[in-house]
Amino acid sequence: MTSNAINHRENAIALATRYFDEGQFKSDLGALVAFETESQEPGKKPELLRYLAEAIQPRLNASGFTCKIFNNDDPQGGPFLVGERIENVKLPTVLTYGHGDVIRAQTSQWRDGLQPFKLIEENGRYYGRGTADNKGQHLINIIAIESILAEQGSLGFNAKVVIETSEETGSAGLAAFFEAEKERLKADVLIASDGPRLQPETPTIFLGSRGGLGFDLVVKLRDGAHHSGNWGGLLADPAMILAHALTTICDRRGQINIPEWRPDSLTEKVRAALKDLPVDDTQNSGEPKIDTEWGEASLSPAERAFGWNSFAVLAMTSGVPDAPVNAISPSARATCQLRYVVGTDPSEILPALRRHLDLHGYEMVKIKPHDDGLFRATRLEPDHPWVMFTEKSLSETTGKNVHVLPNLAGSLPNDCFTDILGLPTIWVPHSYRGCSQHAPDEHVRKDICREALQIMAGLFWDIGNTKTPTP
Repeated sequence: MTSNAINHRENAIALATRYFDEGQFKSDLGALVAFETESQEPGKKPELLRYLAEAIQPRLNASGFTCKIFNNDDPQGGPFLVGERIENVKLPTVLTYGHGDVIRAQTSQWRDGLQPFKLIEENGRYYGRGTADNKGQHLINIIAIESILAEQGSLGFNAKVVIETSEETGSAGLAAFFEAEKERLKADVLIASDGPRLQPETPTIFLGSRGGLGFDLVVKLRDGAHHSGNWGGLLADPAMILAHALTTICDRRGQINIPEWRPDSLTEKVRAALKDLPVDDTQNSGEPKIDTEWGEASLSPAERAFGWNSFAVLAMTSGVPDAPVNAISPSARATCQLRYVVGTDPSEILPALRRHLDLHGYEMVKIKPHDDGLFRATRLEPDHPWVMFTEKSLSETTGKNVHVLPNLAGSLPNDCFTDILGLPTIWVPHSYRGCSQHAPDEHVRKDICREALQIMAGLFWDIGNTKTPTP
């Protein structure tokens, strides 16, 4: 790279840094947070549309993007925005993505002095719903593109942007939209941002996500409760039956007992990528210390979180817990979830569970799948050329080693990009694990946002000015 090229790269990064240091990032993020885009709340679709039309489209238009807002054919989903800036059809094309919707505000649960739809700066953090998930993250990537344009007048690559508004409700309609608009969304790579870094001070890349499948296990034995004195010992207790059924799924340390739920995709290549990655980061206040004696005993903590499946009981109920009475309950229910990696057949998850319960004598336990969206498991190989390109760029900008995860421990609609559009997927998260994502007091750290602007400006500059992986 020539000294002149190095200067242009440094100038672009400096522009992004100045944008943050002079307060423009805070101002613009505050404007985005003010949109009450709760996709889980009925009646919020006008606000979702307003976010795309008033907050995102004018900004992209100013950077030379041609934008179009699409209705969602799925009644459960909100609208989509697609922006395109085509400089030359012979250049590589980068697709980026974000979601403008947020989870429910939970206003009454935020601590004093904070509120979900007003940006508050406090102790090196910006608080507000969507700061971390995902308004702040896609804003950073848009600003990085603007910095490249301000420095050299062009990107040196073609850019496409998709902003959806239903991610928090399972990305309803996204797959069908991608199928219908496959040609419009054609690209060489997805580079997007969501989720947390593994450690706040270290840039992270993840290459896919675990899938997630939710379902209820229900035992209903009769109608109505019956006096526990008169009927105790005579009527079967559904809560007890359900509890014992759950213990057949995992042992006492959470190791999965269903053979079909135990993946075969933890290869040596994946193990090598996960080796020595820090998962138990006790330096971050507000994060729980991991339980080293929980999960698959033969695996490291990183392998359990990123290379294996995990089963969780999210909620359980029988009777009325807040007002119990002396009666044998007629039914019991557990809301469950399996987070699964590549190598697990999602179509076999519930049939395998049914066979397992029947084998252990629990035919009375009914399985009720959830109606919300399913994110499938995806993973790009850690030695893919786009991974190495991105890792090198981030390291050059920061002078730090980069954490590379084969997949996020959580779930994203990454399968829409891999399976429908056929793209390699690179995710560069701009938050951290203690950000209170999906909880009251959601926030981002200022130091991470500042560094994120720098690494994305450097990455986009490198794509436009150096040799990228062959499409």
